[in-house]
Amino acid sequence: MKVYLKKNIKNRVKNGHPWIYENEIEHIDGTPQNGDIVSVFNHERHFVGKGYINFNSKIRIRILTRLNEEINKSFFEKRIKEALLRRNPKEESFRIIFSEADNLPGIIADKFGDYIVIEINTLGMEKFKNEILDILINTFSPKGIFEKSESTSRIKEGLQESVGWIYKSGPELIPYKVNDILFFADTLGQKTGAFLDQRFNALSLKNYSKDAICLDAFCYTGNFGMHMLKFGAKHVTFLDYSERAIEVVNITAKKNNFKNYDTIIGNAFDILKSYDNNSKIFDIISIDPPAFAKNANSKANAKRGYKEINLRAMKILKNNGILATSSCTQVITEEDFKNIIFSAAVDAGKLARILFRGDQPYDHPYVLNILETKYLKFLLLQLENMKGV
Repeated sequence: MKVYLKKNIKNRVKNGHPWIYENEIEHIDGTPQNGDIVSVFNHERHFVGKGYINFNSKIRIRILTRLNEEINKSFFEKRIKEALLRRNPKEESFRIIFSEADNLPGIIADKFGDYIVIEINTLGMEKFKNEILDILINTFSPKGIFEKSESTSRIKEGLQESVGWIYKSGPELIPYKVNDILFFADTLGQKTGAFLDQRFNALSLKNYSKDAICLDAFCYTGNFGMHMLKFGAKHVTFLDYSERAIEVVNITAKKNNFKNYDTIIGNAFDILKSYDNNSKIFDIISIDPPAFAKNANSKANAKRGYKEINLRAMKILKNNGILATSSCTQVITEEDFKNIIFSAAVDAGKLARILFRGDQPYDHPYVLNILETKYLKFLLLQLENMKGV
């Protein structure tokens, strides 16, 4: 089946972006069903690529390949092998597949130690789930594979949620190690259960944590705080709104024999404000919130949210204290984020000195042709009080 694009579509598709929207299609030869593979041609009848189609989605087609090749199990074996060549096979825990960034739109797969967690978000990829599972099993021989496909995009694609063990079985909390720290991916938690994208950025705290009083806000399962404890922090406070996340933090700290910490369940904005009101000061603060906006329409609100939480953190940092601050909101660019931090620092009467600028790790690659694959921003800052202002 063939799909022909309109003449005056944006260069985005020509330049390598895999998404084709419904309003970019001129006409379709044949009657493809949702999830079927179609061949895409431009208005001059030149071949563009092959991908899967779904009439339930505004993103009508997602391109899988720019070559005129069969989309079958061998194709996915090749794609996953290519993705693994971009990874470090010596790491026991990493992201195996990162959707569009690995030319496999609609699927994410994370390896946590001896287990794999997958997330499938599109009907087109759902149709190849069994083939992909076979490849993952043959490649990694995991003790179990857990599916955590529960995003809102599945509903838009006409799919139901699918959560549970789909190959063998495993624990509710999946153990895995990062930087010689034992963590747990929570099968009842967010996304694939844990976030692997900050594991290298957390290492930037190594030279600052010893004997420090620290706060890990929006801690989830405790990535930054556990690293601070590992690096010799005097005390770490873990803060998250989720009771479940704090349960996992307590289990993680106990398994790593960390004792000098406490936990708080609550709203980070409110609790940081109360710390300011009560003159509670920290040496190091980590701010790693969830995405504040899902689309460009919410960008202004996201900017306000980032400024507010960073300003509150800066107010409770000691002079020359360390702020590890992050944004995973895709519509907030790196330049946006730096400007937000600068504005917050000015309002707090601080000089913001960048000690380290982090990014997505190699197993979360971003493609310059696909802006949506770039989402993570990380800054390690020293905040110095401005005198006489």
